[in-house]
Amino acid sequence: MRTDKLYYQIFLAQPALLADLIPGLPADCAFEYVAPVVKESEFRLDGLLIPLSDDLAVPVIFLEAQMQPDSRFYGRYFAETYLYLYQYQVDRPWRGLLILQSRQQRLGSEAPYADLLEDKVQRIYLQDLLHETQLPPALALLQLIVLPSAATAQAARSLLRTVKPQGEEAFQQMLNLVEAILINRFPQLTTQEILAMLDIKTADIRQTRFYQEVLAEGREEGREEGREEGREEGREEGRREAETTLLIRFLTRCLGPLSEAQVDHVRALPLAQLDGLSEVLFDLADLSALEVWLQAHPVEGDAATEAEA
Repeated sequence: MRTDKLYYQIFLAQPALLADLIPGLPADCAFEYVAPVVKESEFRLDGLLIPLSDDLAVPVIFLEAQMQPDSRFYGRYFAETYLYLYQYQVDRPWRGLLILQSRQQRLGSEAPYADLLEDKVQRIYLQDLLHETQLPPALALLQLIVLPSAATAQAARSLLRTVKPQGEEAFQQMLNLVEAILINRFPQLTTQEILAMLDIKTADIRQTRFYQEVLAEGREEGREEGREEGREEGREEGRREAETTLLIRFLTRCLGPLSEAQVDHVRALPLAQLDGLSEVLFDLADLSALEVWLQAHPVEGDAATEAEA
């Protein structure tokens, strides 16, 4: 500590020495010596991408999205970045990626962090993407967040067409991300309306994230029922119940709440007709169309009733 103060005294008494050691400082600059206490705040990183590669040249990436003004944003971002590097003794380089609303966003003074913002951090301004037409898929995906509603559907379909030649896995990954953005942007729309925006009939609907999530839930319920029954027929019925539950949930999400009679009808359908209903699901415009389909595919009890009549 005594040595530190000695250096401070030297440089305060001879400011020109600082100008000799730090290029760019005016020779006649003056300073005041202070020793403030820096309190450590608790920070929570928005996103940290840690490389899986053993190559120590591959950087960790500090990712953050900021859509609202915040006069302390830059200060907080770099404070949490360097605090993390210090506490976790990171032994590889780092880079930053900031997803921001616009260049006019008030995020605090850039002056203390100008070199870092220039050399270490990539800033993506969503408003800059609004009028771009030839974007790589990653930026075209971000563009969907800020496009006017009227242009979003066409842009989403165009993005999916661009990715399609890259293979089924790449297409499904992009489809899941596009679905997530549209559901977030248009929470008032039904699943059927979202899928119509994407012209999803040209794709395999069974591969969408929503279908897979509901399918997983239905199969888990089926497994639970099978375990409770403890018999082979119980397990078989459990699997059938899973498929039926999946279809009812999908119909409800796309068309609206089903009547009790419609639910009972679907539950009574044999597996072959359940598959048939799933095939025409997205051709059904509303609950009336569903009712017409159900009437054309009576279950055994309905057929017997009609014969007696």
